[in-house]
Amino acid sequence: MLRYLPFLLILALWIYAFVDCLNTPENEVRGLPKLAWVIVILLFGEVLIGPVAWLIAGRPRAAAAARGGERKWVAPDDNPEFLKSLRRDQGDPPPAS
Repeated sequence: MLRYLPFLLILALWIYAFVDCLNTPENEVRGLPKLAWVIVILLFGEVLIGPVAWLIAGRPRAAAAARGGERKWVAPDDNPEFLKSLRRDQGDPPPAS
């Protein structure tokens, strides 16, 4: 059973890189067009060149994805917009600022 482990790890990395590439938006892919990355991953997946190249050179960086304008989740008691909506619902006047 242990002799199949390297094959299964290679297959898992191959599948992960392929699915990750397909789920990454086109404008976030680095280096090559998305279709080219899919072909590289599929053609060179058995020797690990394709998936490793995707993870190193093609995948968007985490810092770049965080800077993309996505709003982070804020707890309701820390969200001023939510607190204002509660005041409006209750009919309370807005606080003096």
